[in-house]
Amino acid sequence: MPGIVLVGAQWGDEGKGKATDLLGDRVDYVVKFNGGNNAGHTVVIGSGDQAEKYALHLLPSGILSPNVVPVIGNGVVVDIGVLFEELDGLDKRGVDTSRLLVSANAHVITSYHTTIDKVTERFLGSRKIGTTGRGIGPAYADKMNRVGIRIQDLYDESILRQKVEAALDVKNQMLLKMYNRRAIEVDEVVEELRSYAERLRPMVADTSLVLSKALDEGKNVLFEAGQATLLDVDHGTYPYVTSSNAVSAGACTGSGVPPTRVDRVIAILKAYATRVGEGPFPTELNDDKGEFLRKTGAEFGVTTGRPRRCGWLDVVVGRYATRINGVTDFVLTKLDILTGLDKVPVCVAYDVDGVRHDEMPISQTDFHHAKPIYEELDGWWEDISKCRTWDELPPNCKAYVEYVEKQIGARISVIGIGPGREEVIVRHDLLKD
Repeated sequence: MPGIVLVGAQWGDEGKGKATDLLGDRVDYVVKFNGGNNAGHTVVIGSGDQAEKYALHLLPSGILSPNVVPVIGNGVVVDIGVLFEELDGLDKRGVDTSRLLVSANAHVITSYHTTIDKVTERFLGSRKIGTTGRGIGPAYADKMNRVGIRIQDLYDESILRQKVEAALDVKNQMLLKMYNRRAIEVDEVVEELRSYAERLRPMVADTSLVLSKALDEGKNVLFEAGQATLLDVDHGTYPYVTSSNAVSAGACTGSGVPPTRVDRVIAILKAYATRVGEGPFPTELNDDKGEFLRKTGAEFGVTTGRPRRCGWLDVVVGRYATRINGVTDFVLTKLDILTGLDKVPVCVAYDVDGVRHDEMPISQTDFHHAKPIYEELDGWWEDISKCRTWDELPPNCKAYVEYVEKQIGARISVIGIGPGREEVIVRHDLLKD
């Protein structure tokens, strides 16, 4: 059975956790392959008064499925203190977390990474990127500069100390002379990291080898992206992006599994658009309609609590996501939020200085100045949250889905019509052709 990659098609917060949970009982491994605790998944199990909400940040969503092995791949940067806090929180709620595996090659977020992240963002002022301040970018920068700390380094104190000393030689000069902050002590960092080692030891593995053997045995492996396509460091709205590859290709480098083992790419597309942080957002609504989407859709960050910027669905972005990721199936989420609108606008192209663009503009400047060109579809007033089949949806609602499907160039296989695990309509089985 296939290796499956799950990605976000917009700027994140599309509902990837729900999609992972939907597949959870039918896959054997769920792998987080990029990012860190700078993004969150919300998974709701049950409905009504019995609903339980889980906010996951660093852990793969599959940890909530009792028969799934959750894996943190080598492409992730790990704040071990946050990891333990998250595991403790789930343990208290009766979730079995003992199956978790962590790549020995994953890089560690240290205390100096979070410090540098926060002071640098303040220093940038109006030019800030809008990071979460959790040390993600500095940890990835150290990885690329070959001065990073890896999980395996925790088990060799001599190597660990050498690496921390090398990293702080430069960073302390920057903290003292540029930011007027105190220097960070090497012993302080080494002691903290070493304190995590024994508890972490049973989780540490050669996860590339584990996943390769699993695929050889015909197991189902789901690779779960953090963030989303337009936040990818290479293919997103640079520089307002994350520090890792959040597109489908990142699953290979971030897990040690080659592209020949990937059979399907599932992208999550919200029925409208949201964005957190700085950067261009052509369909953003700074009016009562934007506030309607924010309040009705509960658009506040799982990790930060920040209100999300909201706007209408942009199928130019959808087409781009299809092409960049090689999408085979889309999951359209939060369709119920659009209920009650007379007209539902969809951005189908951009106007850039009088020139129409049906695809993403090549330059950052053009995208920043892009004005949306809308087509309006008739809305619906019927409550769709109780629908469980395609035929139960109102005609205008089905017409909206079919229109979006045609515009983005790949089939919409699943439709989310509420936050609960069972509040979905399955048009095509995600694990079958």
